Amino acid sequence: MTRRAFTLIELLVVIAIIAILAAILFPVFAQAKAAAKDTADLSNARQIGLANKMYLTDYDDQMPIFYAYNSQPPSGATGHKGIELELLPYTKNREIFKSPLDSGSPFLANDPGLIAFGGSYDTYWKAYGSSYRFDHCLFSTVPNESSQNNILYTAGSQVDETQIEFPAETRTIRLEMFPFFDRRLDPGCARYGYDCDGTTYYRQWSATGGSVIFSDSHAKFITGPGQFDDERVDPTGHKSGEPSSDPNAWSGTWYSLCD
Repeated sequence: MTRRAFTLIELLVVIAIIAILAAILFPVFAQAKAAAKDTADLSNARQIGLANKMYLTDYDDQMPIFYAYNSQPPSGATGHKGIELELLPYTKNREIFKSPLDSGSPFLANDPGLIAFGGSYDTYWKAYGSSYRFDHCLFSTVPNESSQNNILYTAGSQVDETQIEFPAETRTIRLEMFPFFDRRLDPGCARYGYDCDGTTYYRQWSATGGSVIFSDSHAKFITGPGQFDDERVDPTGHKSGEPSSDPNAWSGTWYSLCD
C-alpha cells in the first residue's frame, strides 16, 4: 500500500488557517471575558446597594459612618475601619466589595500605612476593604471618629435617607476607577484628580466604564463622563459636575466636595 503524507505546502496552509482563526477568535474571547467582568462588577454593586438599604432599616434611616482609604491598619487587620465592615452583617461576605475589575493603582506601593504594615497589596479591596468608593456627602461624618487616609475629621454631619431629594439620581457609591479618569481625558488632573503628575492614583480597570450605586439602591454600569457628571452627589441634589464656589472644591465642582 502507498501511504500519502502531508506535503509542506499543505501543512503551511493548515497552519495559516489556524493562525487566521486564532487572530479572529482571540479578540472575541478577550471581549467576552471583559464583558463578564463588567457584569459581575454590576452584580456586586447591586448587592451592596441592597445591603445599604437593609442597614438603613435597622438604623432609623441614618446612613453609615463615613470612612475611606484607611491603611493604619489596612483591611483584614484588627482595628481597620471601613464602611464595608458596617455593611458586612447584611452582605455576609467580604468578597462582595471586591470588584473583578479591581487591579489596584500605583499609589498602593507608596501608601505609608501599607508600607508600615509590610504587606503586599495589589488591589484596593485587599488594601482598603473595598473596590468601591463611598460618597462623602451621602454618609454620616462623626467628629473624631470618621477618617479618610488615616486622618480624623473634626467636623460632623448626620445624613438620613429621608433628606435625599432625588434618590434615583443620587450617587452614593461607585467603582473606584473609571476610564475617563485617564490624563488623556482629564488633562492636568484638573477634573477628577486621579492621573496626576508626581503622584498618580490611576490605573485602567475597565476599558468601558464602571458601576454606580444610587440612593434608592439600584445600580447602573456607566460608560462616560457625561453620565458621571450628571449624577447628584449630596442630599439636596447638586450634580457632580455642577460648579461650586466653595473654597474646598479644588476642581470647582461638587465632585471635589463630595466624592
